[in-house]
Amino acid sequence: MNSLLEKNKAVVKRFNQEVIENGNVEIFEELMDDHFINHSAPQGANNRKEGMIHTFNDILRPAMPDIQVTILQQVAEDDLVTTRKNISGTHTGNFMGIPPSGRRVSIDVIDIVRIKNGKYAEHWGINNLSVVLAQLKNND
Repeated sequence: MNSLLEKNKAVVKRFNQEVIENGNVEIFEELMDDHFINHSAPQGANNRKEGMIHTFNDILRPAMPDIQVTILQQVAEDDLVTTRKNISGTHTGNFMGIPPSGRRVSIDVIDIVRIKNGKYAEHWGINNLSVVLAQLKNND
């Protein structure tokens, strides 16, 4: 396989492990392009890199300190890497207004990331977070 495609996939794997799982802001800064755009940011939310790290370190990590990312599949083409993954953890902190339940949370995600010079340049994604939040609210 093309070594650039493998390098791009490695960037995304590293981001998932070092940034999402471990909360490493230094690695986050290293892997983010200065002109990064998150096309999946909620309307009115910061769609730049500051909004992305806020989601991980100020929303997900406090809600699930034992957060884990399991990469199920990756496909790379040109400068795009598509990743099917699962983000899971124990709901021990406030999660978007929902008090801790002690339950396991499992969020399914499909991300597409455009890599430019070894860095995240653009992001698109879909997930089942709304379903997970509804389940947590209904089972208090």
